[in-house]
Amino acid sequence: MSRNGSVLRLSAACAALLALHAATPADAGSVSLTITPRGDSATAIRQGLQIYSWAKGIESRARISQKGTGNAAAIGQSGSGNWAGVFQRGSGHTGTISQSGNDNAYGLFQFGRNTSSNVTQTGSGKVGFTFLGGW
Repeated sequence: MSRNGSVLRLSAACAALLALHAATPADAGSVSLTITPRGDSATAIRQGLQIYSWAKGIESRARISQKGTGNAAAIGQSGSGNWAGVFQRGSGHTGTISQSGNDNAYGLFQFGRNTSSNVTQTGSGKVGFTFLGGW
């Protein structure tokens, strides 16, 4: 195979990828950050989520707060001492948290539009949070 033939095929492949990319809406996308610490870090996050709950006047062990349109959220828990919160701002978000075991804590924060997350915690003492932003 000649070098010119390889370059031509590579150029055609690049052109096809660019055409595919151009067909995708330029404004669609998302970014997420998930933290699931252990040890002292987990204790600090659990306490931070408890302080956040206290500051926001959240007295229950499960909290869903939504501002926007077309959002859906659910929390399911079994065990004792679990805390979960789904906080959505914007439109078109879906988020669920399922916890089984004891003393688990999780915060799911979704902003912008059209993000989706499903979190499952099993066992005891698990801690984490996720931030999702969509555009």
